[in-house]
Amino acid sequence: MPGGPFVAPPCRRCGSHDDYFSQGLCSRCHPSSPEHIDSCKGCLAWGVYPRYNWTCWSCKWWQTHYRKGTCAFCGRESHISEQRACRLCLENARLEQTPGRAPDIAEANRHSQQLFLANMLFKRRATPQPEYVTWTRRWSLKNKNQLPHQPGTRFDDQAPEQLALFDMAPDPAVLRQRILVEDSDLTRYCAAILADHARRYGWSVRQRNAVMQTLRMLQTVRPTPTAKIRASDVVALRRYDGTISSTIDVLAEAGLLIEDVPTRVEKYFTAKFTDSDGNSDGNSGALPPLMRRHLELWLQIMLGGSRQSPRQLPRDPATVEVHIRGIAPIVQAWAEAGYQSFAEVTHADVVAALPTKQTERHFAELGLKSLFKILKGRKLVFANPTRGLKPTPVATNIPLAVDPALIRAELSSPNPATALAVALVAFHALSLSQLRHLLLTDIVDGRLHLGRRDIPLAAPVRTRLAAWLDHRNRTWPNSANPHLLINRRTAPRLVPAGPNYPWLGSALRAQALREDRILHEIHATGGDVRRLCDLFGLSISGATRYLGTIEHPDLRIEGPRVPRK
Repeated sequence: MPGGPFVAPPCRRCGSHDDYFSQGLCSRCHPSSPEHIDSCKGCLAWGVYPRYNWTCWSCKWWQTHYRKGTCAFCGRESHISEQRACRLCLENARLEQTPGRAPDIAEANRHSQQLFLANMLFKRRATPQPEYVTWTRRWSLKNKNQLPHQPGTRFDDQAPEQLALFDMAPDPAVLRQRILVEDSDLTRYCAAILADHARRYGWSVRQRNAVMQTLRMLQTVRPTPTAKIRASDVVALRRYDGTISSTIDVLAEAGLLIEDVPTRVEKYFTAKFTDSDGNSDGNSGALPPLMRRHLELWLQIMLGGSRQSPRQLPRDPATVEVHIRGIAPIVQAWAEAGYQSFAEVTHADVVAALPTKQTERHFAELGLKSLFKILKGRKLVFANPTRGLKPTPVATNIPLAVDPALIRAELSSPNPATALAVALVAFHALSLSQLRHLLLTDIVDGRLHLGRRDIPLAAPVRTRLAAWLDHRNRTWPNSANPHLLINRRTAPRLVPAGPNYPWLGSALRAQALREDRILHEIHATGGDVRRLCDLFGLSISGATRYLGTIEHPDLRIEGPRVPRK
């Protein structure tokens, strides 16, 4: 009874005499009170209210982009990312992340986890403007991003560096105060380049200013002002809310970037062969120096190609990663057995080391053949021990149909990018690579020009294409990216979207949907392999895989067949 006639008793949990709610508890302590504060259901951060469904702002975004599942690192039921990690495990890994390397989620969450306060993680911190920054002085906010650089300004990648005695990160508050008035040769030199780059790629004023702020921050923290800039130094500015990718693009255009951040395949190679502490597969111990040098030469030629005989074109990084996965356990086993060089390996050793599982054996054979072919061409081994090795056929599965109700639901997705991607694959069986690299100029007058194929777009595809183009023009009106599907990260650049876009929030996989379309066509035409090759650009062996499902009782399609022409 608010206001009497009885005096409210104190809260039996916190002892407060104010805001009595019910059952001896105040409004802050009672679990049914709208003012009760508790932990976030997603990341366990403290400070969320029931009116927001016990969810912080970051987890609300997280839930719209990732599906529910079991976290592989903490075992909680939550929304998990493509690394199979919940948001709490991923944020703990980012706290200990080494600049230039992927976060080690398993190691960061092995013993304990650091909890947070809700709605405060990675929040852009506002810094008050110092008193000495005024509109009347030359370092004013009005013109500090357009100051010209001095003639003869140059940056040298061989500039002598003073090594730091103690590696101590600067105070973020002091750094944010300093960059407001920072003026240097770097920011002056990059001002005109940044303005031109932002104009050509359709950047907003906010993004352009964020890149300039990152350049000021970089000039403040780096020890040698006249040296060129390492990409790893730019990546390290994430801890101070720096804009990383766009800053790297500007520095590369200005010719000031030293690219030293390893790629994904190089990180994978290092984890498998170079690291002496072992890896998650149980492989421990460093390789012999000669074997390591040979493997590094093989990786260099595979990624960059070779003009020296035998010549070789660069391979796709995904292909190189498959080769590494196939040969890593075999090379580690040879090193543990006492081999010091690949020249000691014989044909019998190769046959004995191949795994018994068909898929693993196939990958191992491809990797070993590639490795010894390069070593033999460089005269680093006496003979190629994989010569005459019969290849193991690739293990294939039977294509299965997808639930039509699921396809219809995804075709009506509120995300126009998802709806268009599902329509293009469901009606025209585009592969994931073709969809990612599809350009705006590939579609003319309702027809899709894909290599030598001229595909009339279906009516549902044209409807969703128009919806996506309207959404794209409203969201990124000045984007210069020529690709059809873009997102927030690729709109200011010219690169295609990642392989998970826009399938990350979808219940369908692009490959399964493509197989469903081809499977329906082979059944509708009564096994016309030639038609499959013409419609979808398949090879004879690829189309024959679908031909084997004609007599399968679970894959029959009822209804009249389409006559052959």
